[in-house]
Amino acid sequence: MTKIRILWADDEIDLLKPHIIFLEDKNYEVVAATSGSEALDLIDEQRFDIVFLDENMPGLSGLETLNSIKSAKPSLPVIMITKSEEESIMEDAIGAKISDYLIKPVNPNQILLTLKKHLDTARLVSEKTTIGYQQAFRNIGMSLHNNMTFEEWDDVYKKLIYWELELDKSNDSGMAEILDAQKVEANQLFSKYVEENYMDWLNGDEDAPLMSHNVFKEKVSPLITPDSTTFLIVIDNLRLDQWQILKPQIEEMFWVDKEETYMSILPTTTQYARNALFAGLLPADIEKLYPKLWMNDEDEGGKNLHEPELIATQLKRLGKETKFAYNKVLNPNYGRKVVSELSNQMNNAFNVIVYNFIDMLSHARTDTDIIKELAEDESAYRSLTLSWFDRSPLKEALKVMSEKKAKVIITTDHGSIQVKEPSKIIGDKTVNSNLRYKQGKNLSYEEDDVFAITKPAQAFLPKVNVSQTFVFAKSDKFFAYPNNYNYYVNYYKNTFQHGGISMEEMMVPIIQLSPK
Repeated sequence: MTKIRILWADDEIDLLKPHIIFLEDKNYEVVAATSGSEALDLIDEQRFDIVFLDENMPGLSGLETLNSIKSAKPSLPVIMITKSEEESIMEDAIGAKISDYLIKPVNPNQILLTLKKHLDTARLVSEKTTIGYQQAFRNIGMSLHNNMTFEEWDDVYKKLIYWELELDKSNDSGMAEILDAQKVEANQLFSKYVEENYMDWLNGDEDAPLMSHNVFKEKVSPLITPDSTTFLIVIDNLRLDQWQILKPQIEEMFWVDKEETYMSILPTTTQYARNALFAGLLPADIEKLYPKLWMNDEDEGGKNLHEPELIATQLKRLGKETKFAYNKVLNPNYGRKVVSELSNQMNNAFNVIVYNFIDMLSHARTDTDIIKELAEDESAYRSLTLSWFDRSPLKEALKVMSEKKAKVIITTDHGSIQVKEPSKIIGDKTVNSNLRYKQGKNLSYEEDDVFAITKPAQAFLPKVNVSQTFVFAKSDKFFAYPNNYNYYVNYYKNTFQHGGISMEEMMVPIIQLSPK
């Protein structure tokens, strides 16, 4: 095993000989320097894992040496050792990005603790995470085989996300594989749970979870008041794990008042789920009451062109008729335009902003090689989402909303899942192209792989013809036609898709924020 190499710069290094012997007995290698200039020469010639640097040396001072070290080796950890507790010295050192500081006289155990803190942290955190998930694995597994309620499924899903994010920070690929396997099992059982209960939920079951068509009435409408401004931000395709990685940045601007989960309707696509969210109605009811505002799969043209009109109809039904602004952001330039207009929108009681970036990212992940490389797995997909948000007009918009004391609700219409397993399906040329759900007549499919609805009206889905069936892929399945099967499977495997049944697609966040 390679020894940890320490550079210790102190003009009284001879007095530290006992400390050096102690560290060498602990299998560390210590190289001594008696001045800042000598330390910089050694750093230029050799590799070190960490530097102990005396603050008060003749010639180059500790702070001057520190600045030169950070210019040459920005990632090299430096521990400042000083006789003084003067606040200005510490502020200068911290401003120059020291990793830590110690006050003389130091004892060997202090030095050892500091080394472990700064060099072994990643390993120790990784080990602790692995042990923690090993303990949680059994409890999650036991829960999965109970007859769980929606609230219990919500708890299990959040635990899986928690451990997924924790294991992202560790290097234990074996444990990550175990978690992936447990997520697959969870999604298989979740699909069964949805299949057994979905029709009851839509037809008046008192234990039904909050679903797309009730979200606005239950969670948005109560916050719309004449004496304040409320923004509803719908981030298309935002998953619960993606919300968790965005949350720390948003908490810099807002208090998180409520953090809840609701169930997207099927199909988990923008056409169905977001129209239901904005209309406050299930798809068949939208088609019946507002036929000019609904487009079926086989109709030509955009399927979400009437969102402002649907919002207006719902506000009217809820007795919340008020002036509101609606914006759909499809590119950064329009996003910046929206930011510039926020001051005017503060005069409205209610405003809606739809952000399509994550949905476009998932589609680009399918069609663009460079995005496939950048988002090759779940962890990278989350990281790319965070990178986008950090530089996006949406973050700027949220800053303005916080400064102007607006209330904000962040939610989505559905999530997406990384598909792994193909499922063969046969249909005629009128069948829709989505990989996670199909609807049409005379469909032939693998029954165990799907949740089939043969009577669409009972699920409040539009019915185009007498023999129409909807089928939804379960867990991480995706539909593939027998023609060109291998090419099709290789092209779409491991892409992010939506439309079917999985925790990632159906269990989505709704967040209520108030400005700090």
